[in-house]
Amino acid sequence: MRIAFLVAPEGVEQIELTDPWRAVQDAGGSPELVSTKPGRVQAFHHLDKADTFAVDASLDDDARPDDYALLVLPGGLANPDALRLDERAVAFVQAFFAAGKPVAAICHAPWILVEAGVVDGRTLTSWPSLRTDIRNAGGNWVDEQVVVCGNGPNTLITSRRPKDLKAFDTALTEELQRVKR
Repeated sequence: MRIAFLVAPEGVEQIELTDPWRAVQDAGGSPELVSTKPGRVQAFHHLDKADTFAVDASLDDDARPDDYALLVLPGGLANPDALRLDERAVAFVQAFFAAGKPVAAICHAPWILVEAGVVDGRTLTSWPSLRTDIRNAGGNWVDEQVVVCGNGPNTLITSRRPKDLKAFDTALTEELQRVKR
């Protein structure tokens, strides 16, 4: 089962990419790195450059939401900010919701959910500085390790920060197992 990890060419928080990636692999999923451009993406550890990762599919070429069972949106400060300014990335996210597919977002990643217009009426969490944006978009922001909104089509999994990755990964792999059935 293919799982899309959507990131910008620069600015993804490395641990928020690699930790859920490993959890998806351990659960039997096939994670794929999707970006707005082909090539490699530059990850960060907070504000410092970290490793680079090869892009599996780009929005320029071959990435289609229909090819994936679930979408993961890693955070980092710059990553979701760049994604929400890219109409193709916003449309990619919207397509998962339109198809009733689950989406998981951590830290600052809910910014793209706000831009995509998919938080209205949902309960979610994020890095605390996004709470006003989420509330202004009609979402119910809560300060919890992980929030699973919905059970079935359009399940949304959100988490606040890297320290919450264990809870985020658990909710993500539980959803992956549900989708497999």
